[in-house]
Amino acid sequence: MNAKVDLTETNRVKDAAPAINVSPSPHIGSTSNSTRRMMIDVLIALTPAVAMAIYMFRVYALIHLGLCVATCLAAEYLFVRMRGKSISLNDFSAAVTGVILALSMPATAPWYASVIASAVAIGLGKIIFGGLGMNIFNPAMVGRAFVMISFAGAMGAAAYESGAGWVDAISQATPMNALKQAGALTPIGDMFLGLTNGSLGETSALACLLGGLYLCYRRTASWEIPAGMIATVLVITGIVDLVGGHGGRLILHHLFGGALLFGAFFIATDPVSSPLTPRGKAIFGIGIGALVMLLRFLSGYPEGVMFAVLLMNAVTPLINRWTIPRTFGEY
Repeated sequence: MNAKVDLTETNRVKDAAPAINVSPSPHIGSTSNSTRRMMIDVLIALTPAVAMAIYMFRVYALIHLGLCVATCLAAEYLFVRMRGKSISLNDFSAAVTGVILALSMPATAPWYASVIASAVAIGLGKIIFGGLGMNIFNPAMVGRAFVMISFAGAMGAAAYESGAGWVDAISQATPMNALKQAGALTPIGDMFLGLTNGSLGETSALACLLGGLYLCYRRTASWEIPAGMIATVLVITGIVDLVGGHGGRLILHHLFGGALLFGAFFIATDPVSSPLTPRGKAIFGIGIGALVMLLRFLSGYPEGVMFAVLLMNAVTPLINRWTIPRTFGEY
């Protein structure tokens, strides 16, 4: 009789057991998506943009890529040793910073600009905050902004054009500068393929799209950020295009010209300096897109992706605070 009572009690307790089991973190079940793997994905995704940069700008591209990558690796080694930490070159994060930084440089930028930008990117943009995963701002854009402000004459819009250069591309104005200064619209096909002047990695919309879609497919980049950026730019330029009667050409000009696509897929999607939640990432992308158009239309700069990303990086902690779901029972 007692055994029957105990069995009934056991079944009752089993039926009342919770349907959800809660266990302590970490909850990650796979280690295949490591930092090293993510950085390799980014390098693979950058291959089309690198190839197009070398095709269009030849030795200029090779010089800046070599200087930026070598300086970023050397700076990472030096600054990490100064902090007494273990060397982290094998995670490829410094190499990724070097390649992205090089692709954001104008072809005719002086060699010392690439070296200084790379040292600042690693030192002030990354290691000073504690290293990879601790930085607040995108390291490559910190270095780029530093030399942009320090060497305005060598890095400004006029620095992209050189009649005495070694390649034909740099003898023409960039699409965004031509639009800003003269209201001239560059042929859409040239901007889509990359047959124009501009920063080394931003000229080919096709190359940026190929690499960016690969990153989204691999889930190395969050699709919400580039989607938010591109959608916002389409809406704002669509309104301006309709009012101005440009027949859709202004929309495609702002979409394919300049650094919008390169920034959307390779800069804004930095997982460290962007928000954590899908809703936060969408807000982050929308904010960058709005700032880009604000700077392009109302400031003296023909471009605006770099400053827009850095400004939204500063807002990321606030976006996280707004969008991270509260713990059950927390008010």
